[in-house]
Amino acid sequence: MKKFVTVILFFFSLFSLFSQETNEKDSLLSLIKVEKNDSLKAEYYYLLGSSYNIKNSLKAKTNAHEIAKGLFGKTLFSPHKVFNLTNLGLCYFELKDYSLSEKYFLAAIDLASKHKSLTSEFYATEHYLVTFSDFKPNADALKYCFRIKNKVEKSNDKELLFKSLSLVNRFYHIAGIKPTIRRSISDTMLIIAKELNDTSLLRMAYFNLATSTYKLESINFYKECLLYVDSNNYSFLSSIYNNISGRYRSVNELDNAILYADSAMMYSNLAKRDEGVAAALYRKGEAYYFKNDYDKSLKYGLEALEKFKKANILRRQDMCAHLISVSYQGLGKYKEALLYFTLKTELLDSLEQVNKLEETAFVEQKINYEIAQKKDSTEIAIKQLEIKNINDRLEKQKLRQYLLYGGISMFIILALILFVGFQRKKKDNLMIEKQKKIVEEKNKEITDSIQYAKRIQSAILPPNKVVKEYLRDSFIVYLPKDIVAGDFYWLEHSNNKVLFAAADCTGHGVPGAMVSVVCNNGLNRSVREHRLTEPGAILDKTREIVVAEFEKSEEDVKDGMDMALCCLEENTLKYAGAHNPLWIIRDGAKEIEEIKADKQPIGKTDNPEPYNTHTIELNQGDTIYIFSDGYADQFGGEKGKKMKTVNFKKLLLSIRNENMKKQQELIQEAFDNWKGNLEQLDDVCIIGVRV
Repeated sequence: MKKFVTVILFFFSLFSLFSQETNEKDSLLSLIKVEKNDSLKAEYYYLLGSSYNIKNSLKAKTNAHEIAKGLFGKTLFSPHKVFNLTNLGLCYFELKDYSLSEKYFLAAIDLASKHKSLTSEFYATEHYLVTFSDFKPNADALKYCFRIKNKVEKSNDKELLFKSLSLVNRFYHIAGIKPTIRRSISDTMLIIAKELNDTSLLRMAYFNLATSTYKLESINFYKECLLYVDSNNYSFLSSIYNNISGRYRSVNELDNAILYADSAMMYSNLAKRDEGVAAALYRKGEAYYFKNDYDKSLKYGLEALEKFKKANILRRQDMCAHLISVSYQGLGKYKEALLYFTLKTELLDSLEQVNKLEETAFVEQKINYEIAQKKDSTEIAIKQLEIKNINDRLEKQKLRQYLLYGGISMFIILALILFVGFQRKKKDNLMIEKQKKIVEEKNKEITDSIQYAKRIQSAILPPNKVVKEYLRDSFIVYLPKDIVAGDFYWLEHSNNKVLFAAADCTGHGVPGAMVSVVCNNGLNRSVREHRLTEPGAILDKTREIVVAEFEKSEEDVKDGMDMALCCLEENTLKYAGAHNPLWIIRDGAKEIEEIKADKQPIGKTDNPEPYNTHTIELNQGDTIYIFSDGYADQFGGEKGKKMKTVNFKKLLLSIRNENMKKQQELIQEAFDNWKGNLEQLDDVCIIGVRV
């Protein structure tokens, strides 16, 4: 017992010391050179082996863990012995010595089981099963899964039970067990995660439920999973959004499929995952195909195919070739359709050949592994007996030495630990205070900068006094998602004409605000410098100015904006729109009259066309509305779904008889109630004017 306490105390004291070093490996090597105690030296070698990367420094990692294993053989039990053996199992698997790899994994499991160290036994079992998942028959894998699960259930360790259920679920999936059975396990996992209120466990539980269910139920579980994903985990977010897009496509909710594919593409780009970008492009193309928009399905199918080729992913290229083929067929281009159908067939043949080669290599590895396992069994038994006899003699000799020096060593160690701990704590407290102050100063600098940016952006917005001077009976609902926004509203007065607009720039927050300054400047120049008052002509000139500004960059910038622009002269209204429509509620009417926008943004686009100007005669009491898409796109309500334009229209019709100030209040109140506790998705800008 004294020996064990000595090892633990030394380990913690030295961990405090060498954690201060700038180079962990150099610190460990220095300690190894001077250390005489086998117990501590074993710990150092174990830590050294753990610090090496298994892909880049496999040989060095294996050697360090082998030395640690030899030294650990002379010491009392600690969980690091199990971890060290497990690491050796991983190393030899990478070296393709599967027999030796399994030997170390099983030794780790048996050692942990013998000493009733449940956590380390689960660690060794999990790594063994996941590593050997292709080599071990599914029945054997499930046997080990249930063995550790049964032990965990008796321990009442909820977190470990959750992880063991997750392991069982994984191997049920590999074994082809029906999702209905996996669903019951996932339900239990969710109950445990909620009891523990652990974010990472809740994320894993909802993800398991999503993969164990179908269609809308699966979508809802994916969305629950999203609530517990770190916003910086771009790779995981891209996978989830791609999965949701595919599920929406399967239930024929094609607009949602496209929306989530766009989100998947955004997160894939942030994560620099070409495979995720390619998958999102394929999802969009597939959705557009079922919308009978063959031009777009062809466009995204071709882009996805190129991305998968670049990423050298053969298994998805045949799907893209099929999508391209049927898109060409839908366009009546049968020659091209046949070309890509042939490519799809060739890709399937190539994939089949690759699968056969992989299967042959796998079978060969498995046979060699089984032969080596049988061959080594007798030799190992003989060597183990010899080693046991030698170790027994050594242990008896060393036990006497430990009893003699144990008491003296314990006193010295305790004194050293107390002194070092006091000094370290004193230093840590000073360091924490210093770092806390630095973080607070940096946060203040960033926040001050954004607040200053807000003042700059506010300066480009027309003051409320000016708005009321020219649009007396009106309101503006302006709700930025962040401190600054990509949405903005604009107003100019020229030759007895009132020009006003609601604009939605690419992005939100600081990037969106920067784009809004460029776009606002384009509008001002179109009216003030070029003397334009016709809405369509203003949008044409603004697009020209914005594109020219962004083309100054060496990078390919495709930012821009959507907009609804109006020109009001007495009772005559002229309107032009880039994606964003105009709604009119006539006095006494019970339906909304919609003037549709041109389907092209103000920015760089293929085949740009002049924007159309629509002229409408208004009567006293008529009300017009222009807006960005942030209001209708907000998630909320009882089921966490989008509000959508149909519900936005119902809201406006229900409040049409109220005065404009009251309408503004009711619109904001409805938005807050719909959003509830969910995060605001985008900036919101709505302008209402009554004649």
